[in-house]
Amino acid sequence: MLWAISVHLDKYLVERFFKDSNVALMVLFTALVVVLALPIILYFEPAVLNPSFGSIALIAFAGILYMTGMLFYLRALQNEEASVVAPFFQTGPLFGYVLAYLVLGETLSPRQLLGGALIIGGALFVSIRVAPSHPSPASGGGEGRGFKTRLAVLMVACGFIMALASLIFKVFALKVEFWTTTFWMFVGEGIFGAALLMIPLYRRQFIALLRTNTAALLSINASNELINLGGGLGSRYALLFAPLSIVQAIGSTTTLFVFAFGIVLSVFFPSFGREDLSGRELVQKGVAAVIVAIGVALVTR
Repeated sequence: MLWAISVHLDKYLVERFFKDSNVALMVLFTALVVVLALPIILYFEPAVLNPSFGSIALIAFAGILYMTGMLFYLRALQNEEASVVAPFFQTGPLFGYVLAYLVLGETLSPRQLLGGALIIGGALFVSIRVAPSHPSPASGGGEGRGFKTRLAVLMVACGFIMALASLIFKVFALKVEFWTTTFWMFVGEGIFGAALLMIPLYRRQFIALLRTNTAALLSINASNELINLGGGLGSRYALLFAPLSIVQAIGSTTTLFVFAFGIVLSVFFPSFGREDLSGRELVQKGVAAVIVAIGVALVTR
């Protein structure tokens, strides 16, 4: 749910502030928030400094991977609607299953496999679109049904990178400790942000954005990053208790919540987002919700 809220906020920010600038600047805000969290974690968990240099380097690398995946996702979101981008998150569980099987030897029972398939299938079902007979400019002039190679490449790459980052996190969270792994992953995310700031063009654009939209940009971005951080911490903590592919499969419900929140926005705040509220669409979303609920029940029994 938190990630779905963040997807809509990401889309609003991209449209409002980053439509004509590089979305890499949004990643800088993510890096800023996690860097601010580092001293808090260190204060409550001084043992975060205990791991070996090799472990620290690999965990930090996972943080860099995570930020790279976020950059791909934001680039995809810059040219597509949130409800078009969200279904591609389903690639994550597929990559997660393969990686966890090869590296951790994780296997799933037939019931878990069925549940995961239902979750992914339900999330994909809700994303099926039939092109309107008279496409509007907002819908991309009738391009909705064509295969969008750029979108697919960006989001499949995002799914693989996120799955790999989650795998590394799980390995060390089980071996070391959750907050220690989180701390050094945040360090990696901060390093990624620092590297972006070293590029003069990004630094100038970042400073210019802050000067022209200080209050709005900081307040909305800060709220968004905290929401996204909450979702990320919840997902990573769940990795301690369940197979990687199961955690990512349940995380696929993000797609369903993206559509649900899109309906709420369409009804109450149409200036922030619009969804098709026709009878066919509502029935489709209801059926998908039931399928996903059954899948979640199967994998969590």
